[in-house]
Amino acid sequence: MQKFYIFVGTNHYSPVSNMMKQNTTPKNDSNMVFGVHPVEEVIKAGKELEKIFVQSGLRSQQISDIVRYAKEHEVPVQFVPIEKLNRLTRKNHQGIVAFVCPISYQTIENVVPMVYDEGRMPFVVILDRVTDVRNFGAIARTCYAAGVDAIVIPSRGSALINGDAMKTSAGALSLINVCRVENIKDTIDFLKASGLKVIAFSEKGKQTIWQADLTGPIAIMMGSEEDGISEAYLKRVDDHLVIPMPGDIDSLNVSVATGIVTFEVVRQRLQ
Repeated sequence: MQKFYIFVGTNHYSPVSNMMKQNTTPKNDSNMVFGVHPVEEVIKAGKELEKIFVQSGLRSQQISDIVRYAKEHEVPVQFVPIEKLNRLTRKNHQGIVAFVCPISYQTIENVVPMVYDEGRMPFVVILDRVTDVRNFGAIARTCYAAGVDAIVIPSRGSALINGDAMKTSAGALSLINVCRVENIKDTIDFLKASGLKVIAFSEKGKQTIWQADLTGPIAIMMGSEEDGISEAYLKRVDDHLVIPMPGDIDSLNVSVATGIVTFEVVRQRLQ
């Protein structure tokens, strides 16, 4: 198991103006399952689901059972118009489309103690609503190379882990711990209680990344492509730093910013 790094806070290290948000639900995704019975069979087989789309207003006992299962297992469910489902597949979807996750999620409550038990300092990255699948894949590749122990993502508003994400990660998503959580606030509190320093990074940071001590157990948060880190999370972190940018552009692609921050942690730890 790798090291544990948490990235708390890229309030706006993101492709704000010149990168369009990628479609997170590709039409021909090989992990897509549609129809009531196929989705039920996937659940019975113990497969982990990434997300479920249900036609708005559709009611049946089978659909209700699937939705209840999803809530119990923290699988995001989105109720959408039938046109959305028709764009995902032209076949008979019966009002429900699900995506099977190509990885197995871990729990942050298990990962952190294991890292400590191995005599290491946890290094975790938290991603607040990073929705671009290629950004997410690139971040996973960088984190694995930097020795990050886990990537934390919210159960809603995060990129689908699909074929594009897996390909962009160059296999890293199959190797690094990915923890999907229902409430990032609770996760921040857990990490702080576990001895990790949670640090946010954005252009509004109080001091530069080069001035901070990043050598201990640490959690770093990076923000979404559109509007960065939520204010509610910024109020909970231990520190708020900035990557100095003397050029005319005041924001970075979130995957680039994550690379800079993670390897600054590596540099400091190696010293």
